[in-house]
Amino acid sequence: MSDLKQKVARLRQAYAPHEHRPLGGYLAAMGTYAGVTAAIAGLVRVTGRPVPERPAPADVVLLAVATHKLSRLLSKDAVTSPLRAPFTRYDRPIGSGEVMEQVRDSGSSARHAIGELLSCPFCLAVWVATGLTGGLVLVPRLTRLVATALTAVAASDFLQMAYAVAQQAAEGDDED
Repeated sequence: MSDLKQKVARLRQAYAPHEHRPLGGYLAAMGTYAGVTAAIAGLVRVTGRPVPERPAPADVVLLAVATHKLSRLLSKDAVTSPLRAPFTRYDRPIGSGEVMEQVRDSGSSARHAIGELLSCPFCLAVWVATGLTGGLVLVPRLTRLVATALTAVAASDFLQMAYAVAQQAAEGDDED
């Protein structure tokens, strides 16, 4: 075994002696994220699109809600489970059309890291926000339109949940 591989193995063992942590997969994910971010920055530069000095507050709110919705849609929605299936295993439904999944640990640190990324809305939000922010610079009208649709769906989700709570409360009042 090479000296570098031995050092990496010792580092992995020292970092998490009692648990498998896919440090190599995390490094690959961070490298991919850096590459995607650099590609977006390169496209902005090549196309000469102006980068705003400061994003408009309305755009920040729009992208925040859209990022929340798209991150949950990609990481938890039952309909998008085929995207996650190579990296996760179905566990159980968790309500409102969402599912809980477990990361597949097949010995591949890359598969494990991707599984964690795809099943975690908080982890995925960084990637989604970066894509939407890049889109806001490169194709602002289309990005705002897509973000508006995602924001409308997020608002609808909250209204559906509020309606269900109100309905349950009303049914509880009828029993008194």
